[in-house]
Amino acid sequence: MLKKLRNKFIWITMCIVTALLVTIFTLQYQMTVMNLDQRADGFLRALSNSAEKPSAIFEEQDVGLPYILIQVSPRGEILASGVTSYNLNDKEFVYDLIRQVFSYGDQWGELEDLNLRFYRNTSKTGECVAMVDVSSHSNTLENLFYTSLGIGLACLAGFFVISILLARWAVKPVEKAWQAQKQFISDASHELKTPLTVIMSNAELLQEPLNEEERTRYAQNVQVMATRMRGLTQGMLELARVDNGQVQKSFTTLDLSRLVSDAVLPFEPTFFERDMVLESQVTENISVTGNETYLRQVVEILLENALKYSEPGMVLVKLERYGRNQCVLSVANPGAPIPKEEYSQIFERFYREDKARTGSEGFGLGLAIAKSTVEEHKGKIWVQSNEYGNCFFVLLPIN
Repeated sequence: MLKKLRNKFIWITMCIVTALLVTIFTLQYQMTVMNLDQRADGFLRALSNSAEKPSAIFEEQDVGLPYILIQVSPRGEILASGVTSYNLNDKEFVYDLIRQVFSYGDQWGELEDLNLRFYRNTSKTGECVAMVDVSSHSNTLENLFYTSLGIGLACLAGFFVISILLARWAVKPVEKAWQAQKQFISDASHELKTPLTVIMSNAELLQEPLNEEERTRYAQNVQVMATRMRGLTQGMLELARVDNGQVQKSFTTLDLSRLVSDAVLPFEPTFFERDMVLESQVTENISVTGNETYLRQVVEILLENALKYSEPGMVLVKLERYGRNQCVLSVANPGAPIPKEEYSQIFERFYREDKARTGSEGFGLGLAIAKSTVEEHKGKIWVQSNEYGNCFFVLLPIN
């Protein structure tokens, strides 16, 4: 799939570049044709109107084109002059030129066989036909065509190499997400396999004649495994809701100080049971615009993360102002420091930490949900570690 995506990216890029190059070179070619024709036509008109001093006109126009000037009197007398490779003393050749010009019936035209462009001017003194040899125009256009073709092919080759590099760079995040998703599916399948097996086994045992104690134990096993499965599906649904922009649809002004204090309170007994102390230092009257449910979930995710990975000691939750328009929520806990190379990866969805640091209940979704939620609130989340432990920070704009 990723290979097809890269090839499609390259194909689309090359089509766009090819279309642009063809358009640019076509316009350049057409403008060159128009410019050459306009210069030739201007010279023809000036030559025809100044038949007495054609050489002077030639010098003034500086066209550099071979020309022929034929004057036909009302009595049919023909006078030919010019600077050209044709023999103007050949009367038959000059008469033939006149016949071809008159056969067109138009004032402007081109004798393609002879590469002569003409302008016919009729006056009371007779006919005046001015011609220029446009062979050099054809050579110029031919050279322009092959030069443009060479430059175009070189540009396409260069853009092809660049598009390959761009395709690899553009697809890299997709490839990374794809690999992470495959890993998540593998992990989720493994996590779901055991609960399903336990549920089915206990459900079959519940159908047998059992005493009350055995029936209660098997029923509890089913409930525990079902709760575990629900945790995975709920995590995936939360990510889907954030991705769909449902968080911002219910933004209101709320008291973040009260929200953090209320969220911390239910965790105190749980921390106490694990020989840990949960302390909070919350600055009063900090209000933000956001979704109360999802911001509470962010606090709970950080507390649950601290509960899983903390060593015995004190976990400190702080909420304080930062500057004039921001506030910082931090959750610091003692424990093994997170390696710096995992600082960004730890917030990626479907990311599983090192086995030595991963609890059996984790699916690698909690911090990803927290990051997505914070970003929806125009905030930022990050982690810092030292020899004493880890600290997660959430920066949010305040009202």
